[in-house]
Amino acid sequence: MVVLTDGGARFQQWRETDIGDCVRADYPESVSGRVAVAVAAAGLALVGPAAAQSSTDLRITVWPDGKGNGSKTWTVRCNPNGGTLPNRAKACRTLAALKAPFAPVPKGSVCTQISDGPAVAYVRGTFRGARVATWFNRSDGCQIERWDRVRVLFPISLSKV
Repeated sequence: MVVLTDGGARFQQWRETDIGDCVRADYPESVSGRVAVAVAAAGLALVGPAAAQSSTDLRITVWPDGKGNGSKTWTVRCNPNGGTLPNRAKACRTLAALKAPFAPVPKGSVCTQISDGPAVAYVRGTFRGARVATWFNRSDGCQIERWDRVRVLFPISLSKV
């Protein structure tokens, strides 16, 4: 349920969900029009800052044999491209193509319980102007998939245990 307010008046809106709950709209058309205009204006206001802060500057540390063992560190910058990471241009293209490459595995995900080795990685810096600080591992199917989406950031041979 979404509750909209307009000058002290209160309007309720029920929306149909993916599982088909109920649909109800008890608010005047003028309110929905004003809300649509406000949402559109807010979206346009975000375009300017996002474009100005679209740079990426990351520091990537990988422990191929698990944390506590030897590590390797690289940097990568996009817009303009630079850093020490091999295949920087490919890394920047890969990151640009992904909506949320550093998003965690959603809570409640059902993942295969198959590990693919002890490798871990830590990525920190800025991505599209936003701060990033996240860990990667290969401890289950979901984490392996997450790692593989951005594997160009981790140019190592993986150890198997």
